[in-house]
Amino acid sequence: MTYNPRRRALVPAAIVAALALAGCTSTTSSGSSSSAAGDSGPLTVWVMGDSAKNFDELVAPFTEDTGIEVKTVAIPWDSIDQKMTTAVASGDGPDVVQIGLSKLRTFADTGALMTLDDATLADYPNLASSRFLPGIAGDATAIDGTVVSVPWISDTRVLFYRTDILTAAGISEPPATWDQLRADAKTLAARGDGQYGYYIPQWDSALPVQMTWAYGGDVVDSSGTVDFGTDAFSDAVDLYTGLYADGSVPTASDFDQTQGFVSGTTPMVVSGPYLAAAIKEAAPELDGSWAVAQLPEATTSTALLAGSNLGVWGKTEHKDAALQLLDFLAQKDTQLSWYSINGDLPTVTEALSDESLTSDPLVKVYADSLASAKILPLVPNWDGDTGKALLDALNSIVLQGTDKDAAIATLESATKGQSVN
Repeated sequence: MTYNPRRRALVPAAIVAALALAGCTSTTSSGSSSSAAGDSGPLTVWVMGDSAKNFDELVAPFTEDTGIEVKTVAIPWDSIDQKMTTAVASGDGPDVVQIGLSKLRTFADTGALMTLDDATLADYPNLASSRFLPGIAGDATAIDGTVVSVPWISDTRVLFYRTDILTAAGISEPPATWDQLRADAKTLAARGDGQYGYYIPQWDSALPVQMTWAYGGDVVDSSGTVDFGTDAFSDAVDLYTGLYADGSVPTASDFDQTQGFVSGTTPMVVSGPYLAAAIKEAAPELDGSWAVAQLPEATTSTALLAGSNLGVWGKTEHKDAALQLLDFLAQKDTQLSWYSINGDLPTVTEALSDESLTSDPLVKVYADSLASAKILPLVPNWDGDTGKALLDALNSIVLQGTDKDAAIATLESATKGQSVN
């Protein structure tokens, strides 16, 4: 998953769970045998970011129902690579691990994850691939045809905008095209010193890829090799750097997108549903003064399919308990609870289409975005290699004045030969 490391969680909400008993053996709602009949754990689960407390709340009914204790360990997003490297070297890893999609290949290439093929998952009906959103299962869970994860959280990108500020500036609708966004951002930046129209997170390697998709191109060629030498990417670079050249975006690397949006300093930003959760928590008084829309288009509009999967450590001594937990997390009610608790979108079709979510206009935009979304290229270590080189090139242009052609040439050299195969 390409996730924002600065995300903030929703205030916890209540979870309702049912306890099913059958003789002396308890069962989960999926029908899997609980620890009373066999594997009792305990399970160590690595979750990313700061959501350990919320995850503990989510899985409390699972422990009550099965007797399987879950020990949640929160791993900062910027520490997961080192933690995984150490765990692989020692052979001592978690039983279950959250895997951001941008790290799926990196994790899979360690060989530490259990293969989760149909035979392995046969006794866990909630993990059937047909239950998940189209595009989530398959390419987004497997590497080289080997399934090593199951979907858990879906994520996409939409345009957040302050309706009150845009209206005051004479802008009646959110920009439908990137050209219009650039023009609107320039208008909004003219409000005065310290005011901007748009925000570009300097850590977000997905944004320039989405801009490339918008121009009808990609950053990998037909053979799966990384390619930044296309006209579409060149157009995306012009758009990205042009927003800086217009004075429409802040240049401070530590600029906070939530506070910038809440204060109105940056009244437009492309981000994920986690930003909605942060805005609601930080500034409930802004309710009704902001909205979301589909990404602007150039020749087309394609959003990012991001999110997180769950994998099982190959050397776990608690395979059945781990798979029971994954099965529980894929239940409709569990997925809806996690959205309520943590603001993360479901990956299960039945959950995302539930009336409790579809009645929310924000979720409708998210769902429409997911329908045509794509994943970032599953190259080894996107965050540390390809994505970093991409951001280094773009930031060198906008922050240090590097010549565009020279920056792209350096980027192509740094990523030469990198491939999804």
